[in-house]
Amino acid sequence: MVYAGQAVSVRDAGDGLYEVVFDLAGESVNKFNQATLAELRDAVTALQGTADVQGVLFSSAKDVFIVGADITEFSQMFERSEDEIAAALLEMNQIFNAIEDLPFPTVTAINGVALGGGFELCLATDYRVASTAAKVGLPEVKLGIYPGWGGTVRLSRLIGVDNANEWICGGAEQKAAAAQKVGAVDAVVDADQLTEAGLDLLRNCVAGKFDYLARREEKQNPIKLNQVEQMMAFESAKGVIGAKAGPHYPAPMAALKTMQKHASLKRDAAQQVEAKGFAKLAKTDVCKALIGLFMKDQQVKKTARQHAAGAAPVRHAAVLGAGIMGGGVAYQSASRGVPILMKDINEKALQLGLDEATQLLGGQLKRGRLDASGVAKTLTMIRPTLSYGDFSGVDLVVEAVVENVKVKQAVLAETEQHLQEGAILASNTSTISITELASALKKPENFCGMHFFNPVHKMPLVEVIRGEKSSDAAVARTVAYAQTLGKTPIVVNDCPGFLVNRVLFPYFGGFSLLLRDGADFRRIDKVMEGFGWPMGPAYLLDVVGIDTAHHADAVMAAGFPDRMTHAGENAIDRLYSLERFGQKNGKGFYAYTQDRHGKLKKLPDDSIAQALDGVVGAAQDLSDEEIIERMMIPLCIETVRCLEDSIVASAADADMGLIYGIGFPPFRGGALYYLDQLGLANFCAMAAKYADLGPLYQPTKGMQQMAASGATYYS
Repeated sequence: MVYAGQAVSVRDAGDGLYEVVFDLAGESVNKFNQATLAELRDAVTALQGTADVQGVLFSSAKDVFIVGADITEFSQMFERSEDEIAAALLEMNQIFNAIEDLPFPTVTAINGVALGGGFELCLATDYRVASTAAKVGLPEVKLGIYPGWGGTVRLSRLIGVDNANEWICGGAEQKAAAAQKVGAVDAVVDADQLTEAGLDLLRNCVAGKFDYLARREEKQNPIKLNQVEQMMAFESAKGVIGAKAGPHYPAPMAALKTMQKHASLKRDAAQQVEAKGFAKLAKTDVCKALIGLFMKDQQVKKTARQHAAGAAPVRHAAVLGAGIMGGGVAYQSASRGVPILMKDINEKALQLGLDEATQLLGGQLKRGRLDASGVAKTLTMIRPTLSYGDFSGVDLVVEAVVENVKVKQAVLAETEQHLQEGAILASNTSTISITELASALKKPENFCGMHFFNPVHKMPLVEVIRGEKSSDAAVARTVAYAQTLGKTPIVVNDCPGFLVNRVLFPYFGGFSLLLRDGADFRRIDKVMEGFGWPMGPAYLLDVVGIDTAHHADAVMAAGFPDRMTHAGENAIDRLYSLERFGQKNGKGFYAYTQDRHGKLKKLPDDSIAQALDGVVGAAQDLSDEEIIERMMIPLCIETVRCLEDSIVASAADADMGLIYGIGFPPFRGGALYYLDQLGLANFCAMAAKYADLGPLYQPTKGMQQMAASGATYYS
């Protein structure tokens, strides 16, 4: 053994070839922490001092190659000055540069994923061989930064400017075949052939069959485009990338400009440009928020794993109600390998659910993510039924019938009679108390909430709601099933609306009050979308459905009458009475029509002014700041109430629930993080300006005490 550490070792592979193996002790994956990087430096030094080395293969003993940098360690570096951050990056670059400059050929064998710094190491070697299951990429823009260990330099020279712009500024993972197509990897083989393929490539280099020095020189020199070609390549990309990134996420455009700046430079000088731009991004508020978001996401997923620990897997599921939601649940379960019964009381509804699943699978087929046999196989895992005949074999049932207490209680009680011992019943209610629904059951301990968000296949969050009598076993199995479906489950305690809708309806309450006071809903939408929401409140209500919102509003008002009731008719009431239900029937605040791709297109509707006559006040000149404050204050206060009332267990649960459930602007870090950034004292002073608007705008006593002491929700 040439070198042996806790994360890196170097072994003799025979014939003058050596293998650098990553195997981080005590971890399920390899990642670049400070200790691993130090060992990599020592391993490279050991290779430099070994006389008979003809070539080196870099590989992993784990199921993945390297998932990237340990962000919990490297985020601490971001607290330093820009100059110190840039210097630290250049010091780390010396390790990768030393690998690239070794006096013999180098190859990386990529198994599993190689992301971020892990893929930047791959780029430093002369060649890359990947297994068919491998994925590579540079996702740093999702953290508000861009690749800082030579990634922008090497990739733009290896696969060309256009491809590098797409890879780096988009931050997406790439499958092995796609990476080979553009030249990011040189060969793709089955996993059991990976090591031998890498060693064989080294032997061919040693034999002179491949000019590894020419490949190396290409990465180290300027991009092979003249000034005019460079300008055309980069300038044409700016409009597309800028439009996709939007004004709140500076990293993609910064990455593009950095690559343009260093396009005419050699490696070392180009890396200095990269490091300087990276350091500037690392000091932004957006970077801080997005890195915090990453850590909160890891915390939420860890908590979910703890909840699910020891739970028996769901091997066969069922869904009650075969509408769009039921079809979405059925599709998600089947596509993740869990067979599912889809029950309804009539054939027409079953066909609607099957059509929804078929349409979603058709999209997968069109995008090349499934072939025809894969579509057929998935569809066979969805079995429509009008009876409970096979329910004795299911492990978990998701009830997704109409949002009505009595209907749900009747369906749940009927279903319970047909289930095997220990099977779990879960309601997909969005607002109704789980404890109330459980009152109709003989075994309420086997019942909990499982609130999916629409569209099921896109929305990552599932709220798992613990009723008063829900057992730990029921919660655990439901969380485990949500994880199997590829969702992020957050366990919340029972109350009307749970977390997400309980917080959302005060936000809608602020919207209704703004309309009452003369604000134009189109202006409110524009301002809140400018603030960072994916859609403004009027548009969101149309998407949710005015009828759904009207019903939920009544449930929330009954649950929290002190602050969620309203005097007289508001805009939601009016549109509901006029049967302007939003997207589902083509008319709400806006009008909707299908474009040539079958997608709903939002259009202005001249009849809306008459429809809202009497519930919208005389026009007022409200500033953007006032609109934002009046919309955000109720949402933030209700989020705090959920934390104080132990509806959620942590600030991270609350913030991730809002980001994943209703699209709270990620770059703002979540409602509680947003409060920390504003400062609670400043927030309470802001809220005091609107005290006359009622309880929705009154901070809790806990908030006031924290404001007085300077406390925060995150350390």
